[in-house]
Amino acid sequence: MQKWFRISLLLCIFGFLKEIRPSEPFVTDFLLGEWRNITEEQVNRDVYPVGTYSYAAQLIIVFLITDFLRYKPLIVVLGLSGIVTWSLLLWTESLGALQLAEVFYGTYLATEVAYFTYIYAKVEREHYSKVTSHTKAAILCGRFIAGSSGQLLVFLKWLDYRQLNYITLAAQILSTVWAIFIPPVLTSVYFHRKASVQRNNNEFMSSEHELVIKKRKNAAILIWRQFRRAYTNRKVLIGSFWFIFGMCGYLQFISYVQILWTAINVDKEEIWNGAVEAAMTILGAISALIAGYSHSSFLSDRRSIFILVIVSLAEGLAIFLGSHTSNLFVSYAAYLIFGVLYSFASTIAR
Repeated sequence: MQKWFRISLLLCIFGFLKEIRPSEPFVTDFLLGEWRNITEEQVNRDVYPVGTYSYAAQLIIVFLITDFLRYKPLIVVLGLSGIVTWSLLLWTESLGALQLAEVFYGTYLATEVAYFTYIYAKVEREHYSKVTSHTKAAILCGRFIAGSSGQLLVFLKWLDYRQLNYITLAAQILSTVWAIFIPPVLTSVYFHRKASVQRNNNEFMSSEHELVIKKRKNAAILIWRQFRRAYTNRKVLIGSFWFIFGMCGYLQFISYVQILWTAINVDKEEIWNGAVEAAMTILGAISALIAGYSHSSFLSDRRSIFILVIVSLAEGLAIFLGSHTSNLFVSYAAYLIFGVLYSFASTIAR
């Protein structure tokens, strides 16, 4: 087995395991169920916003330290924060503990950056497209299995909403143990680069402190040069702005949509949140493939921007429809449409 493929396989198994979270499509129903004394308004105002802002704040820090720490430590932190999050959900009842769980969940989401960027520091450039497809496929498979299995277990009444968290916790423990065996990264893009030339004698005589300062200064210069080069490119600028606003809308919608479904489902009908998540995973993957093929084959930059505008407007209409209907299945359909369109547009924006 080639080295790059072995590394890709190790990372894919981690990605697959961490996505086995069958409890997530039902987390709001779990929080509002018999296991906790908490109201829908508290979940909406005091719980979920903590996770949203925690994720946003920690993401900035993670972006800055991922390269410096060389990826693997943050992948382990990802797994550990998942263990803490679902342990708090299972064995605490207070509002404060739930808010603390949301802080760790923000860590869990933010440190995914290390998972997605590790592979580019570890394998050769000619394998980038292959390992990217591998890691994305692993995540999609994990999400599909989690959503479909969670729905099946709830529908057959084999497990309740709380018991699903045990499966999620077990998957996070396994992923953390697996992360320990992922090979460390010896060099990185900015702070731990491969030496391109041999140091001269004077550099060998330099103190260790001076070498560290020089290394960090060179890293800062490189970061600034690449930032300036990227954001003077019109295409990169448009794509980045779309990602900022598109990701913001996406995270807001998926974070609060379960509360919306709970409010719509006044008759306490059978809920199909897991099935909807599983379907969105498959349809989103198909739409991303179509977008990738179209963008590389016949879409010019101008046409891509036009399509981004149209698709973004359609996403907004889907959100409006899903949030203003009184029919649960119409809201499910709107959520599916939104998710598929987002997958398509995010691929085009790249």
